Amino acid sequence: MRIFYYLSNCDTCKRIAKELSIDNSVTQIDIKKNPITNSQLVELYQITGSYEDLVNKRAQLFKHNNLKNQNLNEEGYRALLLEHYTFLKRPVLLYDKIIFVGNSAKTVLAAKTFLDEK
Repeated sequence: MRIFYYLSNCDTCKRIAKELSIDNSVTQIDIKKNPITNSQLVELYQITGSYEDLVNKRAQLFKHNNLKNQNLNEEGYRALLLEHYTFLKRPVLLYDKIIFVGNSAKTVLAAKTFLDEK
C-alpha cells in the first residue's frame, strides 16, 4: 500500500509532496477531508510500533489541552489520533511497508533518497 497522508492547506506538506515528486502510484489522503480511520491507524502502528511516534506534539490542540503534562499511554495517544486530524504528525508517507513520519529535514531527505532509488 502506498499512501501519502497530508493536509491540503499546509504549505509544508505541499512543499514536501512536490520535493518527493509524489506520483499517481501513491494515494494522497487529505486528513482534514478524510480523517484517518481505525484500520489505517492500526496499519501505521504495526509499522512504527508506537502511536506516540505518530502524534504531533507541536499541534495547537496538544498545547492548549495541556497534554504535555499528562501521562498518556499508547491507548491515550491512539485516542488522540482518532479524535482529531491535527494530532497526526504530518506528512506521513507509507510506501509498501516503509514509513516516513513528519517533516524534519532528516525524514524528508530519507524519504526522497528512498523514492529516488525506486
